[in-house]
Amino acid sequence: MVNFTILAGGYSNAIVSYLFNSDASTLSVLAQNPSGANPSWIALHPTNKSILYATNENTDGALQSFVVLSNGSLTPAIDTVFTGEDVDHRNGPAFAIPLSTGEVAAMNFGSGNGVFVPTGEDPTAFVTGSPVITFPTTRSPTSHPHMALEVGSEVFIPDLGEDTIWRLVQDGAPGQYKIQGQIDQAPGSGPRHIVVRGDQLYTIHEDDSTLTQQTIPSDPATHAAPATANFSIIPPGVPQGATLFAAEILLAEASTQPGSNFSQPFLYASNRNTNTDVLDPRGDAIAIYAVEPELTFVKHVFTGLNQIRGMELSGGSENEFLVAAGVGGAAGTIVLKRTQGGADLEIVATNKEIPTRSSFVWLESQQ
Repeated sequence: MVNFTILAGGYSNAIVSYLFNSDASTLSVLAQNPSGANPSWIALHPTNKSILYATNENTDGALQSFVVLSNGSLTPAIDTVFTGEDVDHRNGPAFAIPLSTGEVAAMNFGSGNGVFVPTGEDPTAFVTGSPVITFPTTRSPTSHPHMALEVGSEVFIPDLGEDTIWRLVQDGAPGQYKIQGQIDQAPGSGPRHIVVRGDQLYTIHEDDSTLTQQTIPSDPATHAAPATANFSIIPPGVPQGATLFAAEILLAEASTQPGSNFSQPFLYASNRNTNTDVLDPRGDAIAIYAVEPELTFVKHVFTGLNQIRGMELSGGSENEFLVAAGVGGAAGTIVLKRTQGGADLEIVATNKEIPTRSSFVWLESQQ
């Protein structure tokens, strides 16, 4: 028997702990852990997996830290810090991620800026006073940063409003960053989330529901990077009037485990129908793409979920499972198993006790 603990953020006042039994294919709620309002995005510390960070995605946005206990529940919030110096500069932190530098990057979607919050010797303790970095609006009226990804010595920030991906580097003391370049995207595409594999950039675009591939320019001053692949991720047979926006992209590399069934890398991209008056009875779809020898569409898998915002692979060398949920409706949280070497997905467990969730992390599995 293998038990996985899954933590789930959402638009509520709690972070939920689930227990997934992979042998029995069951998913049960362990605890609803009190938090600040709307812990919509959660992330584990990169080396100390007992430390969790969560955004409070509100107009007066904040970042919180927690300790994960041995039973899968959380302590009350250890520390809380605002994601900007005043209410006008911390609106809607929709994403946060801890960096190898000891800082936690938080992106304020609503106010068009971000902050890099240093932590102390204790990674649960935030150091206050970091300045926000405001993103320019030369290509559109509004900046909407939606993610941060550490890429070598840089941090890439997809900006859904400005249709670009900012390239940032540290600029002095902890918490100080500057823009050193950008990788422009198609006007109106709305780059939301990204993954990087070597010098290849894969971007999921919210506004036009596309997945693109580009080679990252070696010179940050080079803004143009022609797309070497461009796919619509919209599934066939969508009801007339449905309003589709892409949301999440995940990369599962080939397994390093001898004899593994997962010998090829795959990308998984989610779409979501936000028109609650025109629902697809199949639910939202996850599009699957083979990465090698070139990016190739494989299939759509329908989930029964409404408005998938976040999903996450189970980790390890196999990434055997994927967890997902919607932020609309009442379909709850599902666990899917990767099959056919990763070229397909099968729903193996569902829990509807908590109707919606928006982001996930997997903890260490227990035999």
